[in-house]
Amino acid sequence: MNTTLTFHNHKPETLSLQEAVVTGLSKAKKAIAPKFFYDQRGSELFDQICNQPEYYPPTIEQSILSSNADEIANLAGEGRVLVEPGAGSAAKVRLLLNNLQPSAYVPMDISFDHLKSAATDLSNDYPWLPVHATCVDFTHSLPIPDVVPNGPRMLFFPGSSIGNFERKEANEFLSMIHDAIGKNGMLLIGVDTKKNEDILNAAYNDEAGVTAEFNMNLLLRIKKELGIDFSLDNFKHNAYYNSDAGRIEMHLVSTRKQTLNINGHTIILDKDESVHTENSYKYSPDEFITLAENNNFEPVKFWTDTDNLFAVYLMKIH
Repeated sequence: MNTTLTFHNHKPETLSLQEAVVTGLSKAKKAIAPKFFYDQRGSELFDQICNQPEYYPPTIEQSILSSNADEIANLAGEGRVLVEPGAGSAAKVRLLLNNLQPSAYVPMDISFDHLKSAATDLSNDYPWLPVHATCVDFTHSLPIPDVVPNGPRMLFFPGSSIGNFERKEANEFLSMIHDAIGKNGMLLIGVDTKKNEDILNAAYNDEAGVTAEFNMNLLLRIKKELGIDFSLDNFKHNAYYNSDAGRIEMHLVSTRKQTLNINGHTIILDKDESVHTENSYKYSPDEFITLAENNNFEPVKFWTDTDNLFAVYLMKIH
């Protein structure tokens, strides 16, 4: 068993769900940030989404990572501190650990229970690897625990999670990564590409309905944690590709006019009014490299599948 397994709970957003819901639903264009998807059940549902046949990114990204793990390790070098915001089940990092031989691994996630479980399993499977699990809202900060050894860092950000940020936010996040990994730091990041709209729409409307359940679970969380009395049957999942914006949009649509009472706040939803819950921007290689270069990263190399459905980029500090 790994004797170097530590947990660091920064207690992210536990008191801010109500504020986010009240503020988001009081806007003319109603919206709730996607980070609130990830309670324990939401994290588990996302893992299920990654196993749906229509949702191509995990399978293709895993293939790219496993096929090029040797080259990635050769370019990056061994012994780096490996940091993974939004680590989830920490499945993809397993494709790299034996090649990269990091000096420590720092998984970060907003769901502490899910993080603890994933970090414990990984620590047991890789007893040579110090694991320092950090519960944090990584969209706001990337705190590296003091117990982490010195040395060059690599931040691993798979799954095209960069697509969840608005353009301005994506720039801010990449700038925060730049500061967190510092001198000689590197970034290994997965990015979904622009492609046929039918493929994109199917990926977010899987036949098994898992993505819909994931989206609806946000309502279930709000209902339970904030004690609001409303029926989930009064909402439906809606996801589609917005070609003008270059992004998938996910919404929860009110199927009837309804009133939500949230601890003294009254929210009125009209029939067919939507609550915007997530964006997933898609980038061509030129677009993403330009975005990275604007935040002082220099491309080392990138890899795609034969159909150019997904890309993995290795960047270094410029």
